[in-house]
Amino acid sequence: MASSKPSRGDRGGGGRDVQLSKSLSWLCRHGAPKEGITVHSGGFLIVDDVLRLKQFRNFTVDDVRRVVESNAKQRFALEEEPQLMIRANQGHSFEVPDLALEPILSADEAPVVVHGTYLKAWPAIKERGLSKMSRTHVHFSPKEPDDDSVISGMRASCQVLIYINMSKALADGLEFFKSANDVILCAGDKDGCIAPRFFERAVQRSDGSSLL
Repeated sequence: MASSKPSRGDRGGGGRDVQLSKSLSWLCRHGAPKEGITVHSGGFLIVDDVLRLKQFRNFTVDDVRRVVESNAKQRFALEEEPQLMIRANQGHSFEVPDLALEPILSADEAPVVVHGTYLKAWPAIKERGLSKMSRTHVHFSPKEPDDDSVISGMRASCQVLIYINMSKALADGLEFFKSANDVILCAGDKDGCIAPRFFERAVQRSDGSSLL
């Protein structure tokens, strides 16, 4: 199973809950088709099906509820009817039927659209643009990264901030959406990219110096 380091969004119950949160994130975003778990409308998985998998057998429904409710980044959502189901709000690498995404139709609806990345990645991004890579969308935050109200959308350790000119991007036909936990998503053009011409500015986070 793919793994990642615990983030500031994985709080609430110590190492065991971090393990469950990471496992749920991988399954809901990437692993469900590989594990033979049915993905229902909206990206929901039946929790009973999840708990039958080997890596979840030491966890209970109460554990799942606690991890979802305590996740600071609001990565997950639960649905109670007709039975308890869980989904990731965004971040999928497989196509999700009817994922709850709100279209952004004008630049006024998203005054700030910023992507966080790292200095080592910047030269390639400056030349070729942002790519969704293995995911279905490029992720953006709707607020400045140091805003305490930011829930998700970029890693806390990012070094470079790329701001999108939404008026230009929307006019050129790019489609943007807002997820249930306020992450802004864009699948890019036909090649899954957002070209550098749509960058309003790019700055080094440490001192605000321009990189364009």
